[in-house]
Amino acid sequence: MKKLLLTCAFIVGVSLALLNFQGLAVKGEFDSIIINFRQDIPQTELEYNLSAIASQLKQVPILNSIFSEEERIYIVEGDKKTIKKIRKSPFKSDIEYVEPNYIYHSLEVPNDPAYSQQWNLRSINIEQAWEDSKGEGVTIAVIDTGVSKVPDLENTEFVEGYNFVDNTINADDDIGHGTHVAGTIAQSTNNNYGVAGIAYKAKIMPLKVLGEHGGSIADIAEAIKFAADKGADVINMSLGGGGDSQLMQSAIKYAHDKGVVIVAAAGNENRNSAVFPARYPQVISVAAIDSAGLKAPYSNFGAGVDISAPGGSETGKILQETINPENKQPEFIGYQGTSMAAPHVAGVAALVKATGMENPDEVREVLIQSARRVEKDPLNHYGAGQLDATQAVRMALKGKITPKDFLRWLKENGYLNPVFWINGGTITLLPKLAMVLGSYLLAWFLRNYVVFNLSLSAGLVTGSSGLFFLQGLYLFDLPQWPFRLMGSSVPELGNVVMGTPSLNPLFASVLIPFILVVLFLQHPQLKWGAIGCSLGVASCLGITAFQNPFVWGLGYGLMSQIFLLINALMCVGLAYLASKSASFN
Repeated sequence: MKKLLLTCAFIVGVSLALLNFQGLAVKGEFDSIIINFRQDIPQTELEYNLSAIASQLKQVPILNSIFSEEERIYIVEGDKKTIKKIRKSPFKSDIEYVEPNYIYHSLEVPNDPAYSQQWNLRSINIEQAWEDSKGEGVTIAVIDTGVSKVPDLENTEFVEGYNFVDNTINADDDIGHGTHVAGTIAQSTNNNYGVAGIAYKAKIMPLKVLGEHGGSIADIAEAIKFAADKGADVINMSLGGGGDSQLMQSAIKYAHDKGVVIVAAAGNENRNSAVFPARYPQVISVAAIDSAGLKAPYSNFGAGVDISAPGGSETGKILQETINPENKQPEFIGYQGTSMAAPHVAGVAALVKATGMENPDEVREVLIQSARRVEKDPLNHYGAGQLDATQAVRMALKGKITPKDFLRWLKENGYLNPVFWINGGTITLLPKLAMVLGSYLLAWFLRNYVVFNLSLSAGLVTGSSGLFFLQGLYLFDLPQWPFRLMGSSVPELGNVVMGTPSLNPLFASVLIPFILVVLFLQHPQLKWGAIGCSLGVASCLGITAFQNPFVWGLGYGLMSQIFLLINALMCVGLAYLASKSASFN
């Protein structure tokens, strides 16, 4: 009975997750139906079927387009009931398949008129990242030529900065470089004007350290410390030069130790070495790629490069609103350079920080691990790869239960509909609440830590119950021990060997799952079998601890119960660590 309960619980739990987990079973919307007729039926029979459908549904099926005639794909209006009618109709044998004509929507696309010209934002996969993070609550210090609040930065929030060139609080830009950089990071977005920015809900801290002829290390180092002391979460430095500096090193270490993510441009000399300050180990050094995803002709590469991002080239520049240095008026201008690449990484770092990740080394690791790899890169043109905003945000959120995710899940599954909660009265309210919370938690776990596949399922069944129905199977004079072996869970294997009702502590522990994980963690399929086995053993030990706590050498009762529960928790922890490690392979 126990094994039947375990298996049923597993099936029910996974079914709930599959029904509610959007990544595996999306409940799409549709108002029409696709009917695909077999191509081997005669034309006369096709016409007869179309006439019969028209008579039954009171509407004439139409070809989807002029290109659908050869494939025989027809469309009719309808819902789920219409699909059932067609599938049960006399002519169903002439139909290849019937399915909903789902309606897809574009991902979040800003209403900024010139967004279509921002190839760079689409190339970093920004639209899906915006579903989970827009940089809320994060402050980004732009250490540059200053930042002027041009019209397309009107809705962007600013915090107090400083002008280290003139030693004033007015950090306006008279060159245009810093304003352009700030635009890439947080240009006002969805304002029906101009272009978009990456972390457009973030705050900008303008720090002016560069003038027409550049800026000094002393000013830049002071700006770094100022940013760290005033609460900046991310620093962007689209600047650089030659020469190591203890003052600069000290300032960067100071900011890093205070939890600031520091990003800098690798340089534009097309040489095999990043410039300073990008070369310091606490700084994320950014090389530039063009609109085709190739190394930009000017970009530095090799030593010191950590990651690559869009910097533009003559084939396509980075468009933002900035100050025209000649007339000091706002203007949409396309720039190119690693100066333009760095703020892409700073912006995505802000999206990651907004998920709640605090440690700058963890943010760096997320950006590196989530980058799109470039297989053939012998000269390190791309560092870890090309920046991917969506993958970075997803990796940062992995394992976190956030209110935003829960609310979106409720909405997508229809649980925000008051009718769902009213039907059945108050007596059904608590069961419904338990069902919703339970299915969300299971769906969340599967989405974040488990790749649902055959190996995982086999491991879960083996660890938790085995093929229990074989234990009572008798076939002629065949020996029974193979059936008892296959019908036992992993913790019960010792019972088969020893012929005793008490659990063998070597089998009823974390030992076997641990050995399987160590052996198979690097195998693409078997690792999930080992992870599933660990979870299955955990469930078996957990239930046995309360139902029949009897371990050899510990007797029946409390000591056995404690032993089983501790090992169950260790199995869960092992599965968690193994799945987390496997997700990076």
